[in-house]
Amino acid sequence: MSVLHVVLPNDIDDPATPSGGNSYDRRVLRGLAGSGWSVREHPVPGAWPRPDATERAGLDRVLAGVPDGAVVLVDGLVASAVPEVLVPQAERLRLVVLVHMPLGDESADQRAAEGTALAAATAVVTTSEWTRRRLRDLYALPADRLHVALPGVEPAPVAAGSAAGSELLCVAAVTPHKGHDVLAAALATLTELTWDCVCVGALTRDPGFVAGLRRQMSGDGIADRVRLAGPRTGDALDAAYARADLLVLPSHGETYGMVVTEALARGIPVLATSAQGLPEALGRAPDGSLPGLLVPPGDPPALAGALRRWLGDGDLRRRLRRSARDRRTTLTGWEKTVKRVADVLDRAPSVSGRST
Repeated sequence: MSVLHVVLPNDIDDPATPSGGNSYDRRVLRGLAGSGWSVREHPVPGAWPRPDATERAGLDRVLAGVPDGAVVLVDGLVASAVPEVLVPQAERLRLVVLVHMPLGDESADQRAAEGTALAAATAVVTTSEWTRRRLRDLYALPADRLHVALPGVEPAPVAAGSAAGSELLCVAAVTPHKGHDVLAAALATLTELTWDCVCVGALTRDPGFVAGLRRQMSGDGIADRVRLAGPRTGDALDAAYARADLLVLPSHGETYGMVVTEALARGIPVLATSAQGLPEALGRAPDGSLPGLLVPPGDPPALAGALRRWLGDGDLRRRLRRSARDRRTTLTGWEKTVKRVADVLDRAPSVSGRST
């Protein structure tokens, strides 16, 4: 049995802060354990990707306790922040980094840190083609060290949908990056139409932004039509999807967007921005049609226009629903994701065999 050591943030199973990255990590680790790997998890406390000195020292102790030559999968939120810890350990461990989002887009300092950390890894797994290309652009990493394992999605019953298409759903933590203020501004121009919007996602990551969003919606007279429902998982999240007609994701950027494929698995069309990896997640139905609509990020009038089209055009709703239901047949299952990650881990070269 192959042994895999896994280093990841210690909030992976916190129900108060669900995220696509945490869900991906957990599904892949369960899949690896089920396929014969002996998975030994090492959750590390810290404000990742911005740990303090104590948290860095804790990670150093964890890695120091792993036997020489072991295969170690490190979540990118941890690995990319601490090259001074990772690089010395790379001399004796087969380090594979799982990158959900490039931290180097945030600042020059993080770019330098991430580039150094990823260069030390024997392999890097990304969760989208967009992320793989972005890391190549940022760091000129060897192509044979960069691998893609798209997020999987569970099969789900097709959502019934309403004739009017008026039930809107947004699934995202309520933070500036996710664009809830853009969505609220767009909806404020559509008050004469029939719609309701439920926003499912954590409300604790940026309380100041949440408070400002509530003031914005109250001032625009839509607070009674937009519900900030907080985080939902399991059956409660399934129920939210089952009631939805349209998933709306106004993010300023997503490396993939797992909620997009979760909606498509239920035959729910998606209105998202065209930023980063979102078009990749939306994909196309077998006939080449888009199972949703794409608009520029940060553009309330464009978002409002797309929503107006959706709400006002029954033929459009029927076309997009048909395309979304057809797209279900092309979605990646978690078994394929796990196999892709396992193949990378199996082939992770020893330090002596690493290419430069």
